Amino acid sequence: MIDFQRLADWMDELGLPGKGAPIEHGFLSGGTQNEIYEIRRGDERCVIRIPPPGAPADRDKGILREWRIVEALDGSAVPHAKAVAVCEEASVLGRPFYLMGFVEGWSPMGRRTWPAPFDTDLDARAGLGYQLAEGIALLSRVDWRAKGLHDLGRPDGFHERQVDRWTAFLHRIKARELPGFDEAAAWLRAHRPIDYVPGLMHGDYQFANVMFKDGGPAELAALVDWEMGTVGDPKLDLGWMLQGWPEDTNAPEAAGAGYKDLRGMPSRDQLLAHYAEVSGRQVDDIDYYLVLAKWKLAVVLEQGFQRAGDDHKLQAFGPIVLDLMRSAAELAESSGYRS
Repeated sequence: MIDFQRLADWMDELGLPGKGAPIEHGFLSGGTQNEIYEIRRGDERCVIRIPPPGAPADRDKGILREWRIVEALDGSAVPHAKAVAVCEEASVLGRPFYLMGFVEGWSPMGRRTWPAPFDTDLDARAGLGYQLAEGIALLSRVDWRAKGLHDLGRPDGFHERQVDRWTAFLHRIKARELPGFDEAAAWLRAHRPIDYVPGLMHGDYQFANVMFKDGGPAELAALVDWEMGTVGDPKLDLGWMLQGWPEDTNAPEAAGAGYKDLRGMPSRDQLLAHYAEVSGRQVDDIDYYLVLAKWKLAVVLEQGFQRAGDDHKLQAFGPIVLDLMRSAAELAESSGYRS
């Protein structure tokens, strides 16, 4: 449990707004990576992100990586939470942590249905998809070198590393055959993007990791959850976002696509066009990123499945992994893209 009085003292030492006022707090979410609380001091509201006591030691470095990205977004066109303050030492609360501005709005995460007006107005709902694509398009335009993020990732050789890295990862956890893995891996080794322009990327971009402003029309309030943020190829975020997007969002099956009802959403081609317009990047090589995203996500989820035990949620990853890997191999085989 966080020592909120110690946190208040630390905030006062920094002269942050609300000095002297008692802290009110509310738990927002938490897991093995971070615990997140809303902090209220008078009229001031912010959010603390801190690794839980039992988190691995490398999570301390992870929280500081997150902070660097959040801080770098200040002044950019990317919808984001304001960077408030960071504590790099464990002496205050036992782990490094940072404070960011409280974001007004709603998250698609954990919702069974879209809130009004997006529940019934399909024209308004389409705006959610366009805004989702626009978020990473704007992110790709951030001047990461000017923001001091030159050492955040390893952009050189980014694509050359992907297949070897995730193949080695799968071999460490492998307990069953994944049909299509070798075929998709071979295709990825033989292909490369038309062009590769390094940029800031989210790493796990989807509806679950954004917030929207209340009401309509659709407008992003913030991109959130930067645990996987790095400097690499921003178009992999696009592939990640679109890998499960239905070809026809007006078809009945779009209602059960992934974890959201995507009926009324823009088509994949419409989202690609919007991303290209906002980002200034070409998207003719999207098949490469879709194959890579499906193949990589299958490997990531396979780890969860292998650790499932009695966890029904993780057990459900089993058939999803097989579908993703088969889809990656089929797309690779049918793709007309040639690098």
